[in-house]
Amino acid sequence: MKAIKLMPRALKTVVVLVAAVLLAGGWAVTVSAQVTKAGQETVFPELNRAIMTEIIDSISGALNEVYVFPETARKMEEQLRTKLKENNYDAIKSLPEFTQQLTADLREISRDRHLSIGLYDPSDLTLTEIDTVTDAQSEELYRQLSYNNFDFIKVEWMPGNIGYMKFNSFNEASLAGETAASALGFLAHCDALIIDLRDNGGGSPSLIQFITSYFFEETVHLNSFYIRQTDSIQQFWTSGYVPGKKMTKVDLYVLTSSFTFSGAEEFTYNLKNLKRATIIGETTGGGAHPVEGRIFPNLYISMSLPYGRAINPISGTNWEGTGVDPDIKVPRDRALDVAYREAINKLYEKVEDDDVKANLEWVKTGIDSKMNPVKLDAKVAKKYTGIYGPRTIIFENGELYYQRENRPKYKMIPMSDNLFRFDELDYFRLEVVKDNNGHPVELVGHYQGGYKDISPRTDKK
Repeated sequence: MKAIKLMPRALKTVVVLVAAVLLAGGWAVTVSAQVTKAGQETVFPELNRAIMTEIIDSISGALNEVYVFPETARKMEEQLRTKLKENNYDAIKSLPEFTQQLTADLREISRDRHLSIGLYDPSDLTLTEIDTVTDAQSEELYRQLSYNNFDFIKVEWMPGNIGYMKFNSFNEASLAGETAASALGFLAHCDALIIDLRDNGGGSPSLIQFITSYFFEETVHLNSFYIRQTDSIQQFWTSGYVPGKKMTKVDLYVLTSSFTFSGAEEFTYNLKNLKRATIIGETTGGGAHPVEGRIFPNLYISMSLPYGRAINPISGTNWEGTGVDPDIKVPRDRALDVAYREAINKLYEKVEDDDVKANLEWVKTGIDSKMNPVKLDAKVAKKYTGIYGPRTIIFENGELYYQRENRPKYKMIPMSDNLFRFDELDYFRLEVVKDNNGHPVELVGHYQGGYKDISPRTDKK
């Protein structure tokens, strides 16, 4: 069968797709439900031994033709045929269950998380052969991808002049490049950049190449793919030109998790080997094989088929089966805070301007407070309640809240037994000043930049 390909009309580029996700750089495929994208139930043919045999014949042919390791392909074929011969599949009555079992059996031999068998939904635009794709289908696919902003989720400037960018897939650069350039343009003047790949499952090497080009002045060899079928090597290098400002001096931090996979791993692995970024989080999933999609419409199945392997120019190998180990290993939910603190600490060590240093110190103490929370005794907290001129402290549901005149009420987060920060007001902190007997007598508002204002207690407590 032909590889599954779509030609977005306006972009003049080929994109390889399987199961509604881009596979040009490698994705794991999730077996789809028995409902079409149009919301209609798909009726699969009744499963019998003849259909099972034909499916295994088709899968085996594709494996022996394309799969990256020929000997492993032969072993996988032998595994499937032996199980069929020994009646191991006889209890399976549905096609979805059969595809799941085939995937498990193939991975038992290959340990390749990119290799999978799924269901073919004729209404799915991403599972259409290039010979039959219409202009309307191409335009609809582009509309769907752009509606989700090509999986760019968040771009943020953070106090301390730290940039943050989160995106959950590497779509083809011809599709997502403009969005990526806009995101990087917004962050171009940051002193450090945190790239969040904790929920990124991979995608196209073209976007890896495009984004990475912002971080190097000269062209750099990033990665190569060995293609088994043509016995050839495909190289990927950074580009000397990017639209917008390059960020060659910016400190880089990449966040990972066990979910981080395939193309997202390549991006991480490249930067780690080039010593261009600090990797923070969990060891990644371990999938380094580029894949193509195959469909067998008459059998209602699709296939994610690894056709090559990555070869890093520095390590000479890749992350298949092992994942990428972070430089700083922490649970995924702590990775952002750790990266933020690392970025601030590094900038603090090299900055000479006193005002900038003071600003970084303010941010640093806030991060440290978040990472090492202080628990304030309820009896102590209740003593702080009262009116301090225009300021009021309230105790509700076991927590202290601060309000100034008719402004919103904010939860007070202890940094010590008498200093508090606010999630919503990162430029402001509140100190409770006590007399020699431990009674609160005034509030001091501390502002980022050094300004203070004082509010003496005015109620009768």
